[in-house]
Amino acid sequence: MAEQGLRERKKQATRRMIADVATGLFVTRGFDAVTVAEIAEAAGVSKMTVFNYFPRKEDLYLDRHLDRLRELEAVVRDRPAGEPVTTAMRRYHHELLAAGHPLSGAIAGVHGFWSVLQSSPALMARMVEQEHEIGDMLAGVLAEETGDEFSARLVANLLTATIITIFRTPVGRIMAGDDVEQVRRDQVAVIDRAFDVLEQGIGPRREQVHSDG
Repeated sequence: MAEQGLRERKKQATRRMIADVATGLFVTRGFDAVTVAEIAEAAGVSKMTVFNYFPRKEDLYLDRHLDRLRELEAVVRDRPAGEPVTTAMRRYHHELLAAGHPLSGAIAGVHGFWSVLQSSPALMARMVEQEHEIGDMLAGVLAEETGDEFSARLVANLLTATIITIFRTPVGRIMAGDDVEQVRRDQVAVIDRAFDVLEQGIGPRREQVHSDG
């Protein structure tokens, strides 16, 4: 078991190293201008090794997706018995924010990362695919738990939309020039508001107030 654990840590370290090298090249030169062969050479590995870890070039840049899938699955599967999935997801997102994790969206490096992402249609398309993969994973796990595929799919889609909104809200603010630390402070309320809406629904329609003056 110890040997297997060491082997897995080495694989994860190699994967992270390749992704870091690739990200540096993408940020410097642009995603479309960098080839996988150039990434392999810069990382000191073979092109085949790169593809063994990242079957698609886009995943070299959006490299945290597999970790996010595993973590989100664990959040659902490992939550205490009887705990609503929204409670577990709310807690997870607060933990990401408190840790300054890139997937919180509220970090200083967002601007450079997002600029590269927005400049590449291939990356934007892959990001949308990854969002669908989150929904599919959550739907599968919830269907196993409940035996109700319709409700599982509906809840999974709502959770996915919430996750995406929580991430993109601080990203949008930082890209617009807002102070990162202020965005981080405000993000606590963003997370709670998002899950409050998910748990309570949008509520009845509010009547518009008209003023004669």
